[in-house]
Amino acid sequence: MAATLAGSILKTHHMSFSLLLPSPANPSSMALCSTFLPPISTHFRTPQALLFHRPISSSSTFTPISSQVSNPTAKDEFPAHVGFLGLGIMGSPMAQNLIKAGCNVTVWNRTKSKCDHLISLGAKYKPSPEEVASSCDVTFAMLADPESAVDVACGKNGAANGMGPGKGYVDVSTVDGPTSKLICKRIRATGAMFLEAPVSGSKKPAEDGQLIFLTAGDVSLYEKAAPFLDIMGKSRFYLGEVGNGAAMKLVVNMIMGSMMASFSEGILLSEKVGLDPNVLVEVVSQGAISSPMFSTKGPSMVQSTYPTAFPLKHQQKDLRLAMGLAESVSQPIPIAAAANELYKVAKSHNLGDQDFSAVIEALRSKMKESKD
Repeated sequence: MAATLAGSILKTHHMSFSLLLPSPANPSSMALCSTFLPPISTHFRTPQALLFHRPISSSSTFTPISSQVSNPTAKDEFPAHVGFLGLGIMGSPMAQNLIKAGCNVTVWNRTKSKCDHLISLGAKYKPSPEEVASSCDVTFAMLADPESAVDVACGKNGAANGMGPGKGYVDVSTVDGPTSKLICKRIRATGAMFLEAPVSGSKKPAEDGQLIFLTAGDVSLYEKAAPFLDIMGKSRFYLGEVGNGAAMKLVVNMIMGSMMASFSEGILLSEKVGLDPNVLVEVVSQGAISSPMFSTKGPSMVQSTYPTAFPLKHQQKDLRLAMGLAESVSQPIPIAAAANELYKVAKSHNLGDQDFSAVIEALRSKMKESKD
């Protein structure tokens, strides 16, 4: 399995290093491997840097694999039937990219009208997750929260009822580790394979096929799903056992939510002392703390407009889940905890469906209250 995956990645993505994965039959191979072999050929591209981290489980260590996509796979290399469950802000453009790449896609959504656009592009429709999974080789799921993810996978007429040997379920939703492991257990009980693959990226990256997949679970399904991940994203990381992908995504979104809260404070402080907040956005965008998030969100925040790319209620949910993750390992995260309270205030002002940059309005409301 190790050699197969390494060979597959080298062949598909022109990696210039030989990568070793652990073998279930050889526990000693779980030791962290940081020795790279010489480049195989000078025509291979150097890959994105490999990242190493300690998995959640203390019983073993793992070498995550980073693979950066250079060229999408050709249409005739997609014999598998693909299912897609959940067609919201993220799921709809992801499924659309699969269809446009020539994949055979079957879709489902609680609100059927959200499937209509994709059906017009050539997608098939099934009335339940079970029927989608039953008719497809690999089924992707992009749901809003842990409760929805569990219900769609394990509930009545859920995808697990249509799974079986040879099939795979790839959950790209953002959930906590225990939820991901629960879904994994139910899927694997059918003889099917499971891969968690939460994404880093919002609406525009989803539309442009520039998402980052943080995967963990069955290696064979990772290999099988790789061409589809490469259509929907610009890079993918294999992080080992189920739960690691969920943890990585929560850490990323914890950082993002805290950054946005601090950025909001900066914009309002600049206004308060008589500076032009638009100039602040330019200064920040050209300095050491520059971020696409700041340069993209900043101008609209100054104008108090918040077109939704990542709903505020989802950012608050991810901060809440990150706090649970930190609590499970007794890790203090005071900055993220304070940010979470700010997002909760924003939700109480009915801003949950607006973009998460609307968190600045929670601070504005506090300023008005202090004046009163």
